[in-house]
Amino acid sequence: MNNFTFYSPTEFVFGRGTESQTGELCKRYGATRVMIVYGGGSVVRSGLLEKVKESLQAQGISFCELPGVHPNPIDTKVYEGLELAKSFQPDFMLPVGGGSTIDTAKAIAAGYYYEGDFWDFYIGKAKPVKALPLGVVLTIPAAGSEGSGNTVITNTRTHVKNGLRMPMLLRPKFAVMNPELTMTLPAWQTASGISDMMAHILERYLSNTPEVQIGDRLAEGMLLAIMEMAERVMKDPMDYDARANIMWCGTIAHNDTCSLGRQEDWFSHAMEHEISAEYDVTHGAGLAVIFPAFLQYASTHNPHKVAQLAHRVLGVADSGNPSHDALQGTMVLKTWLHDVLHMPVTFAQLGIPSPDLELMNTRLHKLKGEILNGYMQLDAAATLEIYKLALD
Repeated sequence: MNNFTFYSPTEFVFGRGTESQTGELCKRYGATRVMIVYGGGSVVRSGLLEKVKESLQAQGISFCELPGVHPNPIDTKVYEGLELAKSFQPDFMLPVGGGSTIDTAKAIAAGYYYEGDFWDFYIGKAKPVKALPLGVVLTIPAAGSEGSGNTVITNTRTHVKNGLRMPMLLRPKFAVMNPELTMTLPAWQTASGISDMMAHILERYLSNTPEVQIGDRLAEGMLLAIMEMAERVMKDPMDYDARANIMWCGTIAHNDTCSLGRQEDWFSHAMEHEISAEYDVTHGAGLAVIFPAFLQYASTHNPHKVAQLAHRVLGVADSGNPSHDALQGTMVLKTWLHDVLHMPVTFAQLGIPSPDLELMNTRLHKLKGEILNGYMQLDAAATLEIYKLALD
């Protein structure tokens, strides 16, 4: 196990009716002027936004609103938010929604005190040293952004989708999490969120770091639990306990708990970012396409952890042949994603029958380097092969 530093100060307020505590929580963390960030749609129709505003008003907290966040968060909305922030001068950010809303709010929080272009942070040109604090009212369990210091934004001009990871600066002060708020989500959104959180777990699980049994068992237990709860919630969207388990899994999957002391691998995520940046597809659906292809490639190039996953989580008997078992496990997972979650598992099913693989692959390596050093060493030929495996 490697050395690590773990910092996770977020206060999680979980359960029925917890959104009514939003104003009190904002006040507790020093908020007097809040920027509410949201997408629109269900947050407005359900009455949640009005409840949040009433909760703020009850605590004497003033606020402004930034609606219209895009499902794949984009730079233009961040620029719009920064302009609004200049005039309103908030001292606290409050995203109400899912990962895209939270990531947008984090980008605004990081850019608020910076005199340059906030995009400098996402390309490594500069590093934020100060940010507005934020709290979260979560409505879509998926990205885990409510408990992480991570944010991902797409540049609409260049189609570059990049992340910023600042756990000491951008972790939310609090996260309000009421599973009831997720009951009206469309099945597609629920399933995409589950696919996303499973990928977050697997990105950490796929590691060559030895002696990380605690992290491995945590990851395996979460995968087993989420697969069980997913089957329940796809059959009965009103199953509160299934929704609650899924919501909490989304948080734990991405707050670094199961990644401590190990090298992680985020290159399947990077490969998907090229897909959603170019074709504006749902991130979780894109992961359902690329992750089985990534595991299939790993089955013949570095099978040991994929075989362990197959044995411990996916019900594959140990044949003594790791490559064989890893491939069997990959097919089990791919079938489960398609048959239970009704996720696309090929580019064609994703609605991209003729993807420009060369374009995405070239941009991937331009952003991430000639060799991607993670669970496997992947050059451009290797990642192109993985993209091709996702064709069928």
